[in-house]
Amino acid sequence: MTRRNAEGASGATSAEMFGEVLRHFREMAGLTQEGLAREIPCDRSHVARVEAGTRVPQDTFAKKCDEVLGTGGVLLRLWGRVDWYPQVQHPDWFRRRADMEAQAVKLYEYQEMVVPGLLQSAHYARALLSQKADGELLEERVRARLSRQQRFLAQDGPMYIAVLDESCLRQRVGNPAVMRDQCAHLLRLGQRPNIRLQVAPSGRYDLVRPNSSISLITMPDGEQWLYTEMLSRGYFTNDPEAYARQSRTYDVLRADVPSARESAALISEAMEGYERDHEQSRLQHRFLDQEQLQRQRRRQLRRSGPRIPRRRPRPRQQEP
Repeated sequence: MTRRNAEGASGATSAEMFGEVLRHFREMAGLTQEGLAREIPCDRSHVARVEAGTRVPQDTFAKKCDEVLGTGGVLLRLWGRVDWYPQVQHPDWFRRRADMEAQAVKLYEYQEMVVPGLLQSAHYARALLSQKADGELLEERVRARLSRQQRFLAQDGPMYIAVLDESCLRQRVGNPAVMRDQCAHLLRLGQRPNIRLQVAPSGRYDLVRPNSSISLITMPDGEQWLYTEMLSRGYFTNDPEAYARQSRTYDVLRADVPSARESAALISEAMEGYERDHEQSRLQHRFLDQEQLQRQRRRQLRRSGPRIPRRRPRPRQQEP
């Protein structure tokens, strides 16, 4: 087990207590779980699980609840004090990387195909990890992944710069709604003072990119590590030449790709596309539901209508 506490964080409260406080304010406001979910907006089941202490909410969820329930920021402050991940289990091959993230003073990353774990929304992480796990194992892996983000989401979090290949935005994980929310999550993260996101457009063939996804990690003692990941295995090296070579490639790429502001426009464009796809999918489901309902009604009408006896031809008599 690896304890995932941000430095200086307090474990004075618990997820269950946060849920109880949320439930208290919701009931005082005269709202049901479904009513609060409509205001957020989110699924009613999400509100129910947060109140039960079995689902970790984003800070944006706490902030929106404060606005809807008129709590004066109590829930957001409480959210910041909760130790949401007292114990999580990381895969053996990834524990070293998770421990480094818990201490790093600076992290530069280049990622292809899939949004990096530090930038994944809960829905995106769950959809991605559900390809190899389900049930409690799936929830445990989602908690472990989200636990890594807390230190970087803190106000005094370490500097984190990520260059995402455009394939991260185009490679669908889950349904259009999951991808839409993931893009919105990236836009929110990009507004934090310690996080910068840039997108390397897929049509820019002049860009010199690393051969694979890489991470450049700087530790408190100044030691620099290069991390690469292939076939669900992580590889570390602190060889100065290897680090310098990848660092030069990364710096040139950052200079050549669109700026953080221009990249935000690319992410917004992708988000709007997924919003259209989601709306189209929703309309198609509604049409199919209505068509199925009409078919059921037609069958019921046929069954409940008056039965008209059918004339059957009399058997022909054979001539003698």
